[in-house]
Amino acid sequence: MAIVVHTLALAATVLALAWLGLLLHGAVRRQARLAQLHEEERALLRARLERVNTALAPAASQKGPAWSGWRKFRVDGKVLEAESVCSFYLAPHDGRPLPPYLPGQYLTFRLGIPGQPREVTRCYSLSDSPHPDYYRVTIKRIPPPPGKPDAPPGLSSSHFHDRIQVGDILDVKAPGGAFHLDVEHHGPVILIGGGVGVTPVLSMLNYLAGTAGSRETWFFYGVRNGREHVMKDHLRELATQHQNIRLAVCYSDPLPEDKAEEDYQHAARVSVELFKKVLQVNNFDFYICGPPPMMESLTRDLGEWGVPEERIHFEAFGPASVKKVAQATQAAPPAGAFEIAFTRSNKRIAWSGAGSLLEFAEANGIRIDSGCRAGSCGTCATAVREGQVHYLRKPDAEIEKGSCLTCISVPKEPLSLDA
Repeated sequence: MAIVVHTLALAATVLALAWLGLLLHGAVRRQARLAQLHEEERALLRARLERVNTALAPAASQKGPAWSGWRKFRVDGKVLEAESVCSFYLAPHDGRPLPPYLPGQYLTFRLGIPGQPREVTRCYSLSDSPHPDYYRVTIKRIPPPPGKPDAPPGLSSSHFHDRIQVGDILDVKAPGGAFHLDVEHHGPVILIGGGVGVTPVLSMLNYLAGTAGSRETWFFYGVRNGREHVMKDHLRELATQHQNIRLAVCYSDPLPEDKAEEDYQHAARVSVELFKKVLQVNNFDFYICGPPPMMESLTRDLGEWGVPEERIHFEAFGPASVKKVAQATQAAPPAGAFEIAFTRSNKRIAWSGAGSLLEFAEANGIRIDSGCRAGSCGTCATAVREGQVHYLRKPDAEIEKGSCLTCISVPKEPLSLDA
């Protein structure tokens, strides 16, 4: 009997060892398969990143626009994103694939607005990552200036909101602009958007979310409350799906229904003091677009925090931004130092000593077409008949010999313009 029991015990031990061996072998095979799947996934991600970078390479290297002149686009979609904010999806009317652009760049539109004697040129930032079949711009309806309820609202933004509908055809220039993400750099980045100024940095964020890699990305977004919060669900989804993307939404004046930690992370304005609290270190590249006072304060305070100037990138649209840059450049000549001749308008006017030549012309009833008002789109280029100009900032647009960009220039001496 003892022999039988011993034999059974030995057989049970052998079976148990065999079973453990099978389990171990299965676990090793599963681990190997998981490793293979992870490697395949990483390979797919690497291939996706390579495709995206390859697609963007022409945009990063090209010196001129993707196409010359105006190209017709059809409005394929119109989506309300927040209170008074609409996105417009634009497809090429000729059906040909769209060239890539650098995240953060803008489109220039030529608009025929009823009641206007001439076509109006305006620039709007692209708000999505590059796609081969559509562009997207997101536009806020600009209300009358504060304290002037009887003044007219924004001309072009109202035109887009009230008149532009799906199926309409628009004239568009190729993407342009020097404010864009450095797609060849892989260091940590801070994207900062204020109000509708979120659009170019949203383009950068979408690009970073769509490429492989773990580039540390913070997205600071400042609005008054939830009514102005653009693409709330989309932003939350990006932060949830990508561990390297961190969202810091700031409401300066939350509504009772706005929920902390769910709708927003900070009941405050976007500021360098907030950066110090949240980030603690300043070794990032900062990309900023928002109202001029916000950009001016952030660029100044970042410099005082020790952030090198070459790491602070900001959207230069609008004359207020130009004035900020102009502080470090040669001052404009004093008022009354000499005259400016506008030959087409048959006017000779003593230089006022303030603002740009474009602002000076407008103040005296002389119309010069303009778009970005920051030396980027080239719309305000005007032939110089006599004299020389000084630039308040380095132009981004190419300038033909014998012309000047009036939006960012002042006269050096008596000047004659073909305007």
